[in-house]
Amino acid sequence: MSDQSISRRSLLQATAAGAGALALGELGFGQSAQAATTFYKGADISWVQQMEAHGYYWKNASGVKQDIFTILKGYGLSAVRLRTFVNPSSDPANGHCSITEIATLAKRARDAGMAVDIDYMFGDTWNSVGVQYPPAAWKNMSYSQMRSAMSSYVTSSMTVIKNAGVTPMWVQIGNEENSGICHPIGSVSNGAQMTGLLNAAHDAIKNVFPSALVMIHLAQPQKYASMQTFFNAFHGNGGKWDINGFSSYGSASVAASIVANMKSISNQYGKPFMQVEFGGQVSSPSSTAAALKAYGTALKSSGGQGIFYWEPEGYSPFTGYSMGAWNSSTRQPTAAMNGFTTF
Repeated sequence: MSDQSISRRSLLQATAAGAGALALGELGFGQSAQAATTFYKGADISWVQQMEAHGYYWKNASGVKQDIFTILKGYGLSAVRLRTFVNPSSDPANGHCSITEIATLAKRARDAGMAVDIDYMFGDTWNSVGVQYPPAAWKNMSYSQMRSAMSSYVTSSMTVIKNAGVTPMWVQIGNEENSGICHPIGSVSNGAQMTGLLNAAHDAIKNVFPSALVMIHLAQPQKYASMQTFFNAFHGNGGKWDINGFSSYGSASVAASIVANMKSISNQYGKPFMQVEFGGQVSSPSSTAAALKAYGTALKSSGGQGIFYWEPEGYSPFTGYSMGAWNSSTRQPTAAMNGFTTF
């Protein structure tokens, strides 16, 4: 595996053929304090509902069929990350994840005593580093129309989450948005407009969940200049946010230097940080476990607030995804998951 971070978009294109207990209801100001003092081990498990709907299930390391939340908690995980698309297709792997579906999964996480991170893609399907398409319904909107649509969408979707009895710990306004969101209107080259859209999302979240931590999410933190370009535009135009999230799929050998970059750029703007995407090849579980340990150790020692594995529960043939941590033959976790127990 390359020492460079791998974007989710690249992974999907390459494979397309095939702890902190969360109280119920509004958590109030104590939530921010909890996030600041707890190191979260988590996972993005947004595929779970569709995998279950298609007959997939999971066994624990002993070969016993168990609820996925129970298995994850057994490895010390205390949080889940859930993406949401605006008007998704019915494709099992690349669609679904509507806000109503995600609210159902968020309730399961809440009932399991796990904190929740809601990841707004701001598209009808995948958006990631360099690929930021607006929802089809917003495509021909002017900037002012899109800002209004953003505010309405985030308000209504956050209300769905609230009505489900869940208060998210974090809400990501965009996914790997180094180049901005909703191109071309919200491109990083249109810094004022990009910031206006993101601030509309921020304000809508805070109106529904005042204590939720609004997160900016950037990919490839080894590319410091890319991060600086984004923050120059966003901060320079009055951007509002609480915490930085980063994606990195690098090997153990580069973990410390990549985390150092996360810390450096976050310190520059006085923000806490965490790693919201990590992964490794399912065929190399020992290397993945070593990398997970290296990142987790570096994050904890640097003041980072957590690390999330991206879709460890995914296994073939649901998708051709090769970065999970489950054995498709035995339906048991691979040794990669043991990395969570080492830091």
